[in-house]
Amino acid sequence: MDSNPRVLVIAETDEQVGTLCSGLDRLGWRTLTARSGAAAIVALGDFTLAVAIIDAGHPDIASLPEALRTAAGARCLPLLALGTPDDAGTAAAFDLVLHRDPHPTQVALRIEQLVRAAIVDEEFRLRQLTFGLHGATLDPGEPDPSPVRVLIAGAPDHRFIALANTLQAGGAEVVAAPTPYTAFDYLHETGFDAAILWGAPDHAPALSIASGMKRNTRLYHIPLALYLRSEGEIDLGELYTRGFSEVAAADTPEPETAARVLALARTHRRHLAIRKALESARGAGIMDPATGLFSRNLFASHLGRVAEAATARRRPLSVCVLRVSESDPVGLARPGGWLDRAMPQIGAMVSRLVRVEDTAARLAPEVFALALPATPGPAARLAADRIAAVIGCTAFDAGPDRSPFVVEFSVGVAELRPGESAGSVLERASADLQATRVAVAPAI
Repeated sequence: MDSNPRVLVIAETDEQVGTLCSGLDRLGWRTLTARSGAAAIVALGDFTLAVAIIDAGHPDIASLPEALRTAAGARCLPLLALGTPDDAGTAAAFDLVLHRDPHPTQVALRIEQLVRAAIVDEEFRLRQLTFGLHGATLDPGEPDPSPVRVLIAGAPDHRFIALANTLQAGGAEVVAAPTPYTAFDYLHETGFDAAILWGAPDHAPALSIASGMKRNTRLYHIPLALYLRSEGEIDLGELYTRGFSEVAAADTPEPETAARVLALARTHRRHLAIRKALESARGAGIMDPATGLFSRNLFASHLGRVAEAATARRRPLSVCVLRVSESDPVGLARPGGWLDRAMPQIGAMVSRLVRVEDTAARLAPEVFALALPATPGPAARLAADRIAAVIGCTAFDAGPDRSPFVVEFSVGVAELRPGESAGSVLERASADLQATRVAVAPAI
């Protein structure tokens, strides 16, 4: 057994879960199997488990959801059912119901989505407490109540039309695009909560649309589903790594595919609502007025709360510090105030490049900080380097008769240690600021 399992699987036998467990293990989502509800409760106390998958045929299926969430304590524990529970009320207690024999890569991606959603909910509640301490309120608001909008792209076909009709019956607004060109026209003109691509025999049109969306920062987070046109050999793992959130086999009933897509669309809309609520806090008077990011004092207050929560939930927490690096162009931009003029745009870029659950702050005129919950140190450094590199590819105005300048960053990262204070981990991240600047592509 792996010494650090991440997925709790509850099943009396391996008949239904064996293949899935092997696949998740290969993908890095190490599994731990419990045969009974009592054993599952003990496992939650002994290990830091991110999610639980329960065989729908387990005799304790009705009582397990509530018992597991109680045992998880401060952590939000997403629950998945493998197979459909006989009782509709029991099925409603799960975050996701999986059909029998799902592809492990598909399940891994859905687990990742559910875990991130749980972390978003945890973080939002923490921010409400922090804002309340500073005399401000953070209203979570409600997701857009209008019907979710789904783009359905591909040549007309009776099954594709049936899927569109099923989505409409489920309350979605469906827009059909017969070619990749019209699909991109719609994507750039209208906001969508999900997109379904109709797989041609070679899947080339669908892959073209998927690749284009994943290169566009505005379209990147829209959930993508691929509905296979016919049976045949296909590398599902590759499709998921290409950016698809869902792949429905050719024999999947339209109601099941529609249900999966609608679930993805509603989760996406909920995250948009949370991000909008966080952005609305800029007018609360406690944020940095120039960038809209957390101010120094607000960040210090919130980081302490986040660190305490990370310890209680047994999740990692990393802090990153990004400081503007000294360079000749930056030195020339300071006297005329051109660097100061660029800071609001830089702050806006930082806020867009972090995830909803990440906290971005401005600690000093040329220093930013990030608190990344549920993120180990190496992953945090990759995220900070990516943010620095994207900003480093942007040219800022340096005034009349001067070439635009670029801003590069030194990056420091530290992961919270057991028993460490929030102030200490921030100090270690500052001390880790690298002497060498982050390598970036030429400005365009």
